[in-house]
Amino acid sequence: MKLDDSNFHPHMRDRMLQRGITRREIEKVLSDGWKAGDSKQGTSGKVFVFSYEKDWEGVHFEEKEIRVYYNFVGGEFTLLTAMARYGKGFSRER
Repeated sequence: MKLDDSNFHPHMRDRMLQRGITRREIEKVLSDGWKAGDSKQGTSGKVFVFSYEKDWEGVHFEEKEIRVYYNFVGGEFTLLTAMARYGKGFSRER
């Protein structure tokens, strides 16, 4: 899924930077991820686990799980927030 700037809630970009999440990763989660079971009512979510094999904040991690939450208001697709967890052995439930 290709996104443009209008799809991002203003606070989303700040959260992405804080959590080490790229726009390309968000696009991958939306196109290939599976439904996030913890979405609040009125909000949808997707999750994807990436092979990472890099350091984040001085610690090496094998995987990176990203959850993206979004909604449609008045027919407009809006990304609300994204969460990242670093580690290994994340569930890949679909």
